[in-house]
Amino acid sequence: MAARKRKTADPTQKEPALSKREPPMKPVKCDPTPSVEPERSRYFSSNVVQHRLEQDFFNQPCISLARSFLGKVLVRRCADGTELRGRIVETEAYPGGEDKASHSSGGKRTERNTAMFMKPGTIYVYPIYGIYLCMNVSSEGEGAAVLLRSLEPLQGHSVMRKLRAARRKEGARQLKDKELCNGPSKLCQALNIPRCFDRRDLASDPEVWLESDPDTSLAKPQDVVSAPRIGIESHGEWAKKPWRFYLHGHLCVSVVNKEAERQLFQSQSDEINSGWDLKG
Repeated sequence: MAARKRKTADPTQKEPALSKREPPMKPVKCDPTPSVEPERSRYFSSNVVQHRLEQDFFNQPCISLARSFLGKVLVRRCADGTELRGRIVETEAYPGGEDKASHSSGGKRTERNTAMFMKPGTIYVYPIYGIYLCMNVSSEGEGAAVLLRSLEPLQGHSVMRKLRAARRKEGARQLKDKELCNGPSKLCQALNIPRCFDRRDLASDPEVWLESDPDTSLAKPQDVVSAPRIGIESHGEWAKKPWRFYLHGHLCVSVVNKEAERQLFQSQSDEINSGWDLKG
C-alpha cells in the first residue's frame, strides 16, 4: 500500500492530501447482456480450471507476497453474477515498521489503515485525491501490505470500459485494452472495487478473490523486474528500495524502469557466464 504521495497531474501514481468526500459514481451495470459469452483475452483459456487462493497463500512476508501476486488473477463478481478478471502484472510492497513510505510506518495504527494490521489476505482500500481508490492486500508482518498496481484485462473488457468511462469526461476517446487497468486507481475503477471492500477477506469474500493463473509460465522469476516504488521520492532512502515488481515486457505495466531492467539482464548474464566458467 502506497504512502501519501506528492501532488501531480496523474492520480494513478501519486497521492495528495485526502478528502473525506467521495462523489457518487455513475451507476453502471456489470453486464447488460449476461447471456452472451463474456469477452476474454486471447491469453485466457476458459478450458482451464482456476483455483481460488486460500488463506495460506497470503500468509507470507510482504516482499515475497508482492512477487507471488504476479501472474495471479483478480476476480470481481458483480451483483448480476458477471465475473470480471484481470491478471496482476505489477505490485508494490510496503512492509511497514521502519518503512517511511508506508501508511503504517513506525507501527502507527489509525481508523484508516486498520486493515493493514488484520490477518493476511485482508483487503485495504484507501482514497487518493478524495475520489480515486487504491486496493492493497495485507501480508504476514505487523502493518504490512501489498499495493496492486496494474492488471492485464482477461475477461469482461466491455464492462470494464464502461466502468472506466463513467469516471471520465464525456466525449473522451475510447480506452485501449492495455489502458483499462494499468494503474492502481484504474484497476479499482475497471473492476468496480468500492471503498466498502476495505477490511474484507480476500480468501473468503463472495464478491472478490484471487485465482491461480491458467498459464503459470508468465510469472517466471527471470521475468520479474524489481524497481523503486513510485511517487514516494520524499521518503529518502526508502524511495530507493526495489520493492516494486512487474512482469518484464508486459504492455499493461504502468511505468517501465529501464535501469532496473538493465540490472536484471546483467544479473542473468553474469549467472550464465558463471555457469560456463564452472563447466570449463
